[in-house]
Amino acid sequence: MSHQGYGFLYEKDQFAQKCEDNGIIFIGPKVSVLKSLGDKVQDKEVAVQNDIPVGQSHAKDLSSIEIALEEAEKIGYPVTLKAASGGGGRGMRVIQNEDDLKSGFKESKREALNAFGDDTVFIEKYVQDPKHIEIQIVADNHGNMVHLFERDCSVQRRYQKVIEFAPSQGLDEGIKQNLYEYAIKLCKAVDYNNIGTVEFLVDRTGEIFFIEVNPRIQVEHTVTEIITNIDLVKAQVFIAGGYKLSDKQIKIESQESLHTNGYALQCRITTEDPTNDFKPDYGTITTYRSASGFGIRLDAGSIYQGVAVSPFFDSMLVKVSASSRTLDGACRKMRRALAEFRIRGVMTNIGFLDNILSDQTFRNGDVTVNFIKNNPQLFEIKKTRNRATKMVKFLGDVIVNGNEDVKNVPKKKDFIKPVIPTFNDAVEYPKGTKDLLTEYGPEKFSRWVLHEGKVHYTDTTMRDAHQSLLATRMRTTDMLKVAEGFARNHPEVFSMEIWGGATFDVCMRFLKENPWERLRRLREAMPNI
Repeated sequence: MSHQGYGFLYEKDQFAQKCEDNGIIFIGPKVSVLKSLGDKVQDKEVAVQNDIPVGQSHAKDLSSIEIALEEAEKIGYPVTLKAASGGGGRGMRVIQNEDDLKSGFKESKREALNAFGDDTVFIEKYVQDPKHIEIQIVADNHGNMVHLFERDCSVQRRYQKVIEFAPSQGLDEGIKQNLYEYAIKLCKAVDYNNIGTVEFLVDRTGEIFFIEVNPRIQVEHTVTEIITNIDLVKAQVFIAGGYKLSDKQIKIESQESLHTNGYALQCRITTEDPTNDFKPDYGTITTYRSASGFGIRLDAGSIYQGVAVSPFFDSMLVKVSASSRTLDGACRKMRRALAEFRIRGVMTNIGFLDNILSDQTFRNGDVTVNFIKNNPQLFEIKKTRNRATKMVKFLGDVIVNGNEDVKNVPKKKDFIKPVIPTFNDAVEYPKGTKDLLTEYGPEKFSRWVLHEGKVHYTDTTMRDAHQSLLATRMRTTDMLKVAEGFARNHPEVFSMEIWGGATFDVCMRFLKENPWERLRRLREAMPNI
């Protein structure tokens, strides 16, 4: 089997055909579907054939700038110039007039070619300030098909999604039902299988415009999984394996059996600097701590302290999804989660995301694709103080190099001579609880403890020699200097706790000692307790 993740390779019928020719199961739509929905131009043709509303588009092949200018004039400015094989906003531009088209046409084709290996572009009527709504489709290879409701992907910058949530809030229920109907109708027209996303724009008047079909898993699929409790990637695999939607492996009985539960939203934490035109940052992550808690889901790549972030790949570090009974509740959980993150060494967009989440318009769900563009206050980002890292660096510098601000530091260093307990090693150890345990055996010793009638004490000094913050470098030789004296002078102590989880870290990583040898030697020095 072959799964392409979020990649655009998923949309190439040539790759799916190669898999089929070589006996590899392609986890995605069949070749005929990909050929029918191979690019955005073909998508729109299928939509038109099935009476699904689309934005007015060009009639002629855009083989030259002259034809593009002619077609744009017929449609009427403003128009949108898009890459036919693309996504993520690559090659996409809003064209306000002829001059914009003249300057942007070649740039768009070049960007599309570099990003997708195909410089085909198309023009369609620009929809003013719409919502961007996606419908999730799941279909098996036996003719069964359902939708998993909608996602609102309106919060975008440069046509790249920033925050997605589901279900959409404030969208008329009749419009939602029309969107579901259109999505199912279009997918049934091409005998769609596996999962996919049908995308629409909905303007302020409620008019619907079909955009495209993405025949792959979407980055934002997590919010749909959360509100429907359906694992989409697992469904992809089982559908590719020939299972029906109703089989127990997927367990979708019918459209009527499906419903949503609460709200979920997803933030993409990236290394982009929102105050510098979202320029991606790169470097080494010096500190990384992620968030957790009830209703928080993390989908991360290879991110950890010490990892090098390359300038040559996508800038996304981790996706965070939050869920609650209300959209406002999900926003509050997400803000708490973002506050828990500590990512140092590279710039991130966390402050920008927090500004969006705290905006009341967003919390009400009343957002459109121009939300970020129309709210410049979102870029007024409060810088983090990074106090913990600064403090640790300061302490480390002082410990190694001293503090130049402290004057007249005496060069002579007098250390207090430790007082080591004395004992007479010519006599045997006084009897203690270990001797009683050996003499009585476990059961009788337990009864003795039960009926003793007094409080017994466990001394944790030896454990603290491993565990406490000021003693995690205590060597075995230092501990042995007091161990025998303690055992001889305090045989009345019930027990000694001398072992802790940090023992291995201290012995092996810092002191290069054998923790098991330390344990054996301490037992020899304290045989009676």
